[in-house]
Amino acid sequence: MAPHDLRRQYKRPAISDQQRRRELSLRRQEQNRREAQLQARRLASTLLSLEQASGPEDIELVPDPEPEQVPGTSSKDLDVHQASKLRGPEARKWFARQLMLPEWMIDVPDRLPLDWYVFARPSGKRCFVVASNGTTISRQRNGSVLHHFPSALPNGARTRDVSGSGQSYSILDCIFHEADQTYYVIDMLCWRGYSLYDCSSEFRFFWLNSKLSETGACEPPSHYHKYRFSLVPIYTCDQSGLQAAYTGEVPYVKDGLLFYNKHAHYQPGNTPLALVWKDESCSQYVIDTDNKGQVPSQQQVVLELQDDCKVTTSDDPPVVLGCLDLEFMQKLGLHSGSLLRFAIGDGGLSIVNGKLEKADLHYLGKVNRARAFADSYSKVMFQYMVRHSPLRIDDIVASISSSIEEGNKPCDVEMVG
Repeated sequence: MAPHDLRRQYKRPAISDQQRRRELSLRRQEQNRREAQLQARRLASTLLSLEQASGPEDIELVPDPEPEQVPGTSSKDLDVHQASKLRGPEARKWFARQLMLPEWMIDVPDRLPLDWYVFARPSGKRCFVVASNGTTISRQRNGSVLHHFPSALPNGARTRDVSGSGQSYSILDCIFHEADQTYYVIDMLCWRGYSLYDCSSEFRFFWLNSKLSETGACEPPSHYHKYRFSLVPIYTCDQSGLQAAYTGEVPYVKDGLLFYNKHAHYQPGNTPLALVWKDESCSQYVIDTDNKGQVPSQQQVVLELQDDCKVTTSDDPPVVLGCLDLEFMQKLGLHSGSLLRFAIGDGGLSIVNGKLEKADLHYLGKVNRARAFADSYSKVMFQYMVRHSPLRIDDIVASISSSIEEGNKPCDVEMVG
């Protein structure tokens, strides 16, 4: 890693609109918060007006009936209790959409020392963990069940001294580390029925560090606690924090670094307010391998086929990387929604003003049916950069130094799990 006294003015040229989308996401969060507050004020004002006009004894508030999933309706708006009643493909589809997926860092965010956390990502299987009704279930990124087990999380096991409402549930965002059979918790979505989705990362990490160890979930496995849960060290992304995350000792195998914006809410799907970055020093797998575990000679990407024959990324809105010939599709029996693998040929990717103009794609075949999503645009770009002009740790350090020189003094507060 670059020495701490690096003080050169530095700004790597932006090759994407990632910074603009970060700012847009934060503005959208603020707008949603204002709308929710306005709705609450309107409700309170309406109730007050009714009370003044009729007297409190005349008011009857009828609770909304609990929504039920009916055949033929969409399951995307269900809560976790309703979703728990889904079965088979519907359940997998719903849970596959619940994780917040970091974009890949293809340009360095502004104000890293002030607005971002950093931590070493554990290697393993990303999981959505739900403890409810005396049991705990973990589901992988594609929505399939990984483990069904008792845990020391609230309402996570059928013990004699279990307490709390049957509707009280907790939801954790974890990575299951196979080597030590441990769930490393990287985020908290809900705790004892209290939702943290609309809370900032700063608050969620504070709550996670405060609450998880109180339950005994971080203790070694026992009869009512099959797998151990553990916190990861989280640092403010100044030079010392980045150094600690990048080179510090941890009890798990590292798979890159995760960067979280302190103000970000938990947003299912891809978000530019959480970023993943890796190099050979902090990850065993920097360049994607093929299904045989080998690094292919050409970069490979997975894209989704659309109704109009275009192939796109998993982003919202999706980014178009190419278009297939209709006769070619019909010959191979390809249909809308199929996930297809392509190689990027010698023509590479053509980027103009941060926008992808065209890609030299060569069709390789369909992907494994267990896969739920196409690659994101940021992943395609990160993998392309790794092969041609990688974003290095020195670039990130230099960006922090430049930010400090511009007068943004970093916060010295450090959160360690």
